[in-house]
Amino acid sequence: MDSLLKHMVDMTGHRDHAMLDISVISAVQELAAAAQTRVLALNTVRGQVFVRARAVISAGGVARMEEYPDPALPGEPLSAYPALAACLARHEASADLVGADGRHLLWLPIWIGDKADTCLEITNPTPYSDATIHVIGGIVSVYKNFQNLLDYSERDSLTGLLNRKTFDDQLAKILHGHGGRGGLALPGEEERRQAPDSEQQWLAVVDVDHFKLVNDKFGHLYGDEVLILIANLLQSSFRAQDRIFRFGGEEFVVLLRSITLANAHKIIDRFRSNVAGHDFPQVGRVTVSVGFVALNAVEAPVIILGRADQALYYAKSHGRNRACHYDELLDSGCLHAVASNDTAEFF
Repeated sequence: MDSLLKHMVDMTGHRDHAMLDISVISAVQELAAAAQTRVLALNTVRGQVFVRARAVISAGGVARMEEYPDPALPGEPLSAYPALAACLARHEASADLVGADGRHLLWLPIWIGDKADTCLEITNPTPYSDATIHVIGGIVSVYKNFQNLLDYSERDSLTGLLNRKTFDDQLAKILHGHGGRGGLALPGEEERRQAPDSEQQWLAVVDVDHFKLVNDKFGHLYGDEVLILIANLLQSSFRAQDRIFRFGGEEFVVLLRSITLANAHKIIDRFRSNVAGHDFPQVGRVTVSVGFVALNAVEAPVIILGRADQALYYAKSHGRNRACHYDELLDSGCLHAVASNDTAEFF
C-alpha cells in the first residue's frame, strides 16, 4: 500500500506529459512485476494510424523516453498490432494476446471521450491475476484523469491545439536540451549557421491573411470556423513529432524537429498550399503567410521569435500566401539586421 501511495503522489506531482509517462510505467512495472511496460502513442497520418513507443521500462532497468534515429518516421502501422486494432475499433477497455514467444501482452487504451491517442502496453511471462489487473486499472484511471487535466491546461479551447503558455515551456526545453550540439555557437563565439543540408530544429510563425475581413464580412462564428479548419490542416500537414500551437488570434506557431532546411521548406509550403486549395464553407478561399527560422540555443527565445516574425512580416508585405526563411532574406539583402542585444533585434 505504501508503494502504491508513493507512486500516486509521484504521478500527480508532475506538470509535464513526459514525466507523467515515466511515472505511470514506473508504477506499473513495480506493482505488477512486469517484464516490460511501454507508453504507446497512436498517431493518425493521412488517415492511417501508427503506433510509436513514447516511453519504456524493462525489468531491472530505468524508465526512459524512447528515442529514434529517424524521428520523421511515424512508427509501425496499427495493422502490426491486430489485437490492439480490434480493441480500438470496438472501443474496448483492454486487449490481450499470447505472443509467439509465450509472453502475455496486455494493452490498455487511454480513452478520452471516444478517442484514444495513448495506450499502455504491459508484457509479462505469465497472465495476471484479477487482483493485479484491478491495481493496474486503478493506476491507469489516475493516469488518464491527470493526463486529461494536463491537456485541459495546455490546450486552446477553440482549436484544441497547444496554447501560448505551453509553447513558452516547450521552446525553453528545446533550447536548453540542444545547447552545445553541432552547429550551435558556444557563448562568446560568433554564431555558426547550419549547413543547408544539415538537420536542425525550426520555428515557424503562421498568420491568416486578411482575417479581419473574414470576421467583418461573415461574422465571428465563420471566423472561428476558419481557425478550426486551419488548425485541422496544420495537424494533417505537419509530422507527428512536430508541435503546433495557437499563439493568439489568427496566429499559430509550429516547432519542427530534426529536419533539413530543404525539407522544412517542403513541409511548410505543403501546408501553405493545402490551405490555399481548401474550400472554406461560406468564406471560400483563405490563405496564410509563414515566416520561419532555425533555432539557436545561445539566443533568447524573444530573439528567435522576433526573427520568425520579421520573415512573416516580409511575406505579408510582399504578396502574402508565401513562406519566407529568415536567413535567406538576410542573405539576399531583403532584411538587414542593424543592431541587437539580449532582448531585441532591430531591422
